[in-house]
Amino acid sequence: MSKENFKHFNFVGFSLIVCGFVFLFFSVDFGTSIAEFWLISKGGADTALYHIVIQSYINSFLISGTIFLVAGIMMVTLCYYQLHTKGLNK
Repeated sequence: MSKENFKHFNFVGFSLIVCGFVFLFFSVDFGTSIAEFWLISKGGADTALYHIVIQSYINSFLISGTIFLVAGIMMVTLCYYQLHTKGLNK
C-alpha cells in the first residue's frame, strides 16, 4: 500500500465514521423530518400509521449509521494493520 493510498483509505474511513456518528446521534431528528415530509405529501394519515412511518425512518437511519460506523472502523483498522505489518512503500 503506497503512502497516497493509505491517506485516501484513512480519509474515507474517518469520513464514514463521522457520517455514522451523525446518523446515529441525529436519527430521531432525521427520521421525524422525513416522516413529516411524507405526511405532507400524503395530505394526512392515521396517527398509528404516522407513528409506524416515524419508527421506520428512525430505524433506517440507525441501521445506516451503524453500517457506516462499522465500515469506517474496519477501514481504519485495516489501514493501520497494513501500516504496522508491511509498512509504507516509499
